[in-house]
Amino acid sequence: MDFNYAGLLIGLATFLIIGLFHPLVIKGEYYFGVKCWWAFLICGIIGTVLSIVVTNQIISILLGVFAFSCFWSIKEVFDQRKRVEKGWFPKREKK
Repeated sequence: MDFNYAGLLIGLATFLIIGLFHPLVIKGEYYFGVKCWWAFLICGIIGTVLSIVVTNQIISILLGVFAFSCFWSIKEVFDQRKRVEKGWFPKREKK
């Protein structure tokens, strides 16, 4: 019996990629404010291009997940600013 683990691998990697972006958004907004949105944009564009040119299907899929997680994080950075203003997350004190 031959098993295909590609779906499980992609599912697990997607879960980990999305999970990684939650603290990245929080820390990015904390240390840099919403100015860090452009870094997510650049990483998303690079991930998109790489997803198109890579020939390995699983890696291409994971790069696509990475790219769109970056694009979604742009929205989340601005939403994070609102959450900080509401007091749900700590605000960094200017020194």
